[in-house]
Amino acid sequence: MHARPHRPPQPSRQPLRLPRLLPHLRLEGRSRRRARPRPLYIETLVRTHPYELWRHTQDPALHQRWDLRFTEIRDLDTVPARGTTPKPEPTCGATPQPEPEPGPGAEPGREPDPESEPAAPAPGRRFRYATRPFPGLTIAGTGTTTGERLRPDGTATSALRFASAHPLSPIRYGRGYWRYVPTPDGIRFLTGYDYTPGFGGRRLGRTADRLFRPLMGWATAWSFDRLRLWLETGAAPSATLHRALAETAARTAAVAAVIAGTRSWALAAGTGVLALLLPPLPGTPSARRCLRRPPDRRAATPPETLARLEMP
Repeated sequence: MHARPHRPPQPSRQPLRLPRLLPHLRLEGRSRRRARPRPLYIETLVRTHPYELWRHTQDPALHQRWDLRFTEIRDLDTVPARGTTPKPEPTCGATPQPEPEPGPGAEPGREPDPESEPAAPAPGRRFRYATRPFPGLTIAGTGTTTGERLRPDGTATSALRFASAHPLSPIRYGRGYWRYVPTPDGIRFLTGYDYTPGFGGRRLGRTADRLFRPLMGWATAWSFDRLRLWLETGAAPSATLHRALAETAARTAAVAAVIAGTRSWALAAGTGVLALLLPPLPGTPSARRCLRRPPDRRAATPPETLARLEMP
């Protein structure tokens, strides 16, 4: 008789216990659903004088004319913000160079004046903003802002915090910043901001924000290009808005005419896609002309003044 070959003992196979895996999968799925949305970022290049760009973005009366997101922006403080008075600056084509540290309030080419305003960040200035999405409905909020208009590297920054207690406000509270970066081709005007959704409860707010956040980013980019046209060509914001509405109506009428005059749905669908993808006219504001992702780490980093700015 032949002896049986010796076989090593096989490890016992434990049955797969799904109850231990399912809680982990549910937690992983829940964390993926609750991941914070990406902050909004918009950037454009404006060929204008640095002071003009600063004035059109810091003056509430001028700001509300080009920003599609607001119908009213009003300063709640009687004292004007520091850093908003006219000062001589280099042209926008000059490359920013580090300057020697001047005294408080000093300007390039001018002796320090103890009576002049300092270049350090000013205390938070309070403002009120409002928008009217429908006739008879006004959603308002308040905010605080501060800015650095004369930085040693030639750039400027502005930081703000904002909040709204309106039950229908899509934004409960948030914060953001603006940067003004001179380049040989113009001024890089960029913004980054984030917020906590409103719309009542948390679950409803997060759900509604999936539609509102892309719309908010589009409105910001469209407004930035509207501001660019105002400063570069002199076209008033009201005129560019009417131009955009007229161009939209013309495209819609062209698509409707094709649908009415043909029985081919393929031709009608192709015309509609062409109307959407065709670039707007040069004098019409367009959100697609703006950058929507930060090109570098510095552009995506808020200024230090934002951390010190108080909530409204």
